[in-house]
Amino acid sequence: MNCTALIADDHMVVRQGVRALLEKADVHVVGEAANGREACELARSHHPDLALLDLSMPLMNGVDASREIHRIWPDTKTILLTVHAERQFVYEALRAKVKGYVLKSQAADDLMRAVHEVMRGAMYISPSVTGFLFEFASSNGKPNGVTLSPRERQMLRLVAEGQTTKGCAK
Repeated sequence: MNCTALIADDHMVVRQGVRALLEKADVHVVGEAANGREACELARSHHPDLALLDLSMPLMNGVDASREIHRIWPDTKTILLTVHAERQFVYEALRAKVKGYVLKSQAADDLMRAVHEVMRGAMYISPSVTGFLFEFASSNGKPNGVTLSPRERQMLRLVAEGQTTKGCAK
């Protein structure tokens, strides 16, 4: 596969592992970021075909970074790589037009399948959270009719970014 990608994860070992997988598949990695803001800057300067983003990063989470990257360079496709299998995170990702949602508990082959699917124009959602995709579609993007307040969405983002309870209270 011949495309360019950026990787954003606050854990260096994850970035290095994902880079090795991508490069093995002939994907040119144009940069690595340790947070969402750095990922947006890389997207601004390199216009990658693909952005692989951790959901929980400092300064800006993967969902918000995906939204900003799409604003900067709409042609970039995004895949979230995350430990979060909860409905609200999947819904937020779908609302942000993320094309892939991959759990870190999956095998490396699954991540590469996601990259291939997304780059050919399809979506990839980890099998263990695909049920949420059907719920999302049938509820018009509102989880079981529940709408979060702006403060609740802010708290959800802070938790996804790894903030402590004390950090969220500030």
